[in-house]
Amino acid sequence: MNQNAVRSAQRGTTEAPWVRYTLTGFALVFMFLFLVLPLAAVATEALRKGWGAYAEALREPDAWSAIRLTFITALVAVPLNLVFGVAAAWCIAKYEFKGKSFLTTLIDLPFSVSPVVAGLIYVLVFGAQGWFGPWLAEHDIKIVFAVPGIILATIFVTFPFIARELIPLMQAQGNDEEQAAQVLGATGWQTFWYVTLPNIKWGLIYGVILCNARAMGEFGAVSVVSGHIRGQTNTMPLHVEILYNEYQSVAAFAVASLLALLALVTLAIKSVAEWRMERELKALAELPPERPPVLTPSPSGRGQG
Repeated sequence: MNQNAVRSAQRGTTEAPWVRYTLTGFALVFMFLFLVLPLAAVATEALRKGWGAYAEALREPDAWSAIRLTFITALVAVPLNLVFGVAAAWCIAKYEFKGKSFLTTLIDLPFSVSPVVAGLIYVLVFGAQGWFGPWLAEHDIKIVFAVPGIILATIFVTFPFIARELIPLMQAQGNDEEQAAQVLGATGWQTFWYVTLPNIKWGLIYGVILCNARAMGEFGAVSVVSGHIRGQTNTMPLHVEILYNEYQSVAAFAVASLLALLALVTLAIKSVAEWRMERELKALAELPPERPPVLTPSPSGRGQG
């Protein structure tokens, strides 16, 4: 191919410089307006009255209660979704059975249902006038407007994240290594711990990060089932809303800054996980293919490895 043909092909697949610069500038302006500027506004408003007011807002008993409840909810919801996500991904990616597509659809259900509707479902089932309300009241069990309801609502809205992250990864890896391990005598648990888990560890970490971020920042479903009881059922997002509605802007933005900081930490961990996963995939792709053993003639005349 001559030089003219090469230049013609490059012009056909490469944008003009002004197009690249325009699109890049538009992307940078968009990121500044919708990502950097809001974070800067949160930090500025939180520190508007100085570090003393900022620290005082975070030392309030209600603020500590909201922070504690947020972490408790995440510490319960994320491990449960971890177990469910790994089991569901293993089942869907490694086996063929009737109802497989239906199970996949059920896993995706929280993505299509509004979080407010998800919270309302729990109120209709476990509320005072719900299906199990009289029985729960008779046995003095509180789910709605209590911590269990918040945890259940959070589990519902976050359980697809780990499963949906692992299913395509496991499907791409196939079953060859698991079948080889079973042929060599490994049990199901040994196959999972020593073969499957090392292959999915970075995808699993990535899913856990996303699940944890959603669990800490969930508002809609938790707002319906919490009852907004100060010091008892308010998570950090709900506490921010109450403070802002009461015109306590410094206190509201102080708590909001903690959520923003958690988001930045989550983003950093997510970036590290993505980098490590891409690095391992690149290393695997660069490995030379295995060559069959070379047979050498033995003294008896038969082939020998």
